[in-house]
Amino acid sequence: MVTVSPPTWAYALQLPHDPRAARIARTTVRAVLTGHGMTQLADPAELLVSELVTNAYRHAGGTATLRLRCLDSRRLRVSVWDANPDIPPPFDKRSGPLRSVPVDADGGRGLFLVSHYAVAWGGYPLGDDLFGMGGKLLWCELAAG
Repeated sequence: MVTVSPPTWAYALQLPHDPRAARIARTTVRAVLTGHGMTQLADPAELLVSELVTNAYRHAGGTATLRLRCLDSRRLRVSVWDANPDIPPPFDKRSGPLRSVPVDADGGRGLFLVSHYAVAWGGYPLGDDLFGMGGKLLWCELAAG
Protein backbone atom coordinates (compact mmCIF):
# COMPACT_ATOMS: atom_id res chain seq x y z
CA MET A 1 0.00 0.00 0.00
CA VAL A 2 1.29 3.41 -0.95
CA THR A 3 0.62 6.36 1.31
CA VAL A 4 0.64 9.90 0.04
CA SER A 5 1.67 12.71 2.31
CA PRO A 6 1.34 16.42 1.64
CA PRO A 7 4.19 17.83 -0.44
CA THR A 8 6.25 19.73 2.09
CA TRP A 9 9.82 20.82 1.64
CA ALA A 10 12.17 23.60 2.70
CA TYR A 11 15.23 25.25 1.22
CA ALA A 12 17.63 27.76 2.76
CA LEU A 13 20.11 29.98 0.96
CA GLN A 14 22.80 32.05 2.67
CA LEU A 15 23.27 35.31 0.78
CA PRO A 16 26.37 37.49 1.03
CA HIS A 17 26.15 41.25 1.37
CA ASP A 18 26.33 41.73 -2.38
CA PRO A 19 24.18 43.74 -4.80
CA ARG A 20 23.69 40.55 -6.87
CA ALA A 21 22.01 38.73 -3.97
CA ALA A 22 18.46 39.64 -5.03
CA ARG A 23 19.04 38.31 -8.55
CA ILE A 24 20.50 35.07 -7.18
CA ALA A 25 17.54 34.74 -4.81
CA ARG A 26 15.02 35.30 -7.66
CA THR A 27 16.72 32.70 -9.84
CA THR A 28 16.77 30.21 -6.98
CA VAL A 29 13.09 30.77 -6.16
CA ARG A 30 12.02 30.22 -9.77
CA ALA A 31 14.09 27.04 -10.04
CA VAL A 32 12.73 25.63 -6.77
CA LEU A 33 9.10 26.40 -7.59
CA THR A 34 9.42 25.06 -11.12
CA GLY A 35 11.05 21.89 -9.80
CA HIS A 36 8.18 21.35 -7.39
CA GLY A 37 5.41 22.12 -9.90
CA MET A 38 4.38 25.39 -8.27
CA THR A 39 4.99 27.63 -11.27
CA GLN A 40 1.78 29.60 -10.61
CA LEU A 41 3.55 31.16 -7.61
CA ALA A 42 6.85 31.87 -9.37
CA ASP A 43 6.17 35.46 -10.53
CA PRO A 44 4.80 36.86 -7.24
CA ALA A 45 7.35 34.86 -5.23
CA GLU A 46 10.22 36.29 -7.29
CA LEU A 47 8.91 39.82 -6.77
CA LEU A 48 8.50 39.45 -3.00
CA VAL A 49 11.81 37.64 -2.51
CA SER A 50 13.54 40.37 -4.48
CA GLU A 51 12.02 43.06 -2.25
CA LEU A 52 12.85 41.30 1.02
CA VAL A 53 16.42 40.46 0.00
CA THR A 54 17.00 43.97 -1.37
CA ASN A 55 15.83 45.47 1.92
CA ALA A 56 18.18 43.17 3.81
CA TYR A 57 21.05 44.26 1.56
CA ARG A 58 20.24 47.97 1.85
CA HIS A 59 19.50 48.15 5.57
CA ALA A 60 21.37 45.34 7.33
CA GLY A 61 24.90 45.66 5.98
CA GLY A 62 25.70 41.96 6.29
CA THR A 63 24.68 38.52 5.18
CA ALA A 64 21.07 37.42 4.90
CA THR A 65 19.39 34.04 4.80
CA LEU A 66 16.48 33.21 2.53
CA ARG A 67 14.23 30.30 3.44
CA LEU A 68 11.50 28.83 1.26
CA ARG A 69 9.03 26.43 2.82
CA CYS A 70 6.14 24.66 1.16
CA LEU A 71 3.23 24.61 3.59
CA ASP A 72 1.02 22.48 1.34
CA SER A 73 0.51 21.97 -2.38
CA ARG A 74 -0.82 25.54 -2.79
CA ARG A 75 0.99 27.66 -0.19
CA LEU A 76 4.57 28.91 0.11
CA ARG A 77 6.21 30.70 3.02
CA VAL A 78 9.17 32.95 2.26
CA SER A 79 11.32 34.28 5.08
CA VAL A 80 14.43 36.43 5.14
CA TRP A 81 16.69 36.83 8.15
CA ASP A 82 19.12 39.73 8.45
CA ALA A 83 21.15 41.33 11.24
CA ASN A 84 19.18 44.60 11.50
CA PRO A 85 16.63 44.29 14.36
CA ASP A 86 14.35 47.10 13.07
CA ILE A 87 11.08 45.72 11.71
CA PRO A 88 9.62 47.89 8.92
CA PRO A 89 5.92 48.38 8.21
CA PRO A 90 3.75 46.48 7.37
CA PHE A 91 5.63 43.70 9.16
CA ASP A 92 5.63 45.52 12.48
CA LYS A 93 1.80 45.34 12.66
CA ARG A 94 1.82 48.64 14.59
CA SER A 95 2.21 51.12 11.78
CA GLY A 96 -1.41 51.11 10.60
CA PRO A 97 -2.38 51.11 6.94
CA LEU A 98 0.32 51.75 4.38
CA ARG A 99 0.22 55.12 2.73
CA SER A 100 0.69 55.64 -0.97
CA VAL A 101 4.18 56.50 -2.10
CA PRO A 102 4.80 59.73 -4.06
CA VAL A 103 5.49 59.13 -7.74
CA ASP A 104 8.93 60.76 -7.54
CA ALA A 105 10.06 58.84 -4.42
CA ASP A 106 13.24 56.75 -4.67
CA GLY A 107 11.84 53.90 -2.60
CA GLY A 108 9.06 52.74 -0.33
CA ARG A 109 7.07 50.60 -2.74
CA GLY A 110 8.57 47.19 -2.02
CA LEU A 111 6.93 46.44 1.29
CA PHE A 112 3.62 47.75 -0.08
CA LEU A 113 3.95 45.07 -2.78
CA VAL A 114 4.44 42.43 -0.08
CA SER A 115 1.24 43.53 1.65
CA HIS A 116 -0.59 43.43 -1.70
CA TYR A 117 0.55 40.03 -3.04
CA ALA A 118 0.99 38.04 0.17
CA VAL A 119 -1.93 36.38 1.94
CA ALA A 120 -0.15 36.77 5.29
CA TRP A 121 3.05 38.41 6.51
CA GLY A 122 4.85 39.22 9.69
CA GLY A 123 8.14 39.92 11.33
CA TYR A 124 9.79 39.52 14.66
CA PRO A 125 13.07 40.49 16.24
CA LEU A 126 15.53 37.77 17.10
CA GLY A 127 17.35 38.35 20.36
CA ASP A 128 21.07 37.83 20.66
CA ASP A 129 21.89 34.26 21.48
CA LEU A 130 24.92 32.17 22.26
CA PHE A 131 26.04 32.29 18.63
CA GLY A 132 25.60 36.05 18.14
CA MET A 133 22.64 35.75 15.76
CA GLY A 134 20.06 38.48 16.48
CA GLY A 135 18.51 40.75 13.93
CA LYS A 136 15.06 40.05 12.55
CA LEU A 137 13.06 37.61 10.49
CA LEU A 138 10.51 38.88 7.97
CA TRP A 139 8.14 36.38 6.37
CA CYS A 140 5.25 36.28 3.95
CA GLU A 141 3.00 33.60 2.54
CA LEU A 142 1.73 33.17 -0.99
CA ALA A 143 -1.15 30.99 -2.07
CA ALA A 144 -2.10 29.68 -5.48
CA GLY A 145 -5.53 30.80 -6.66
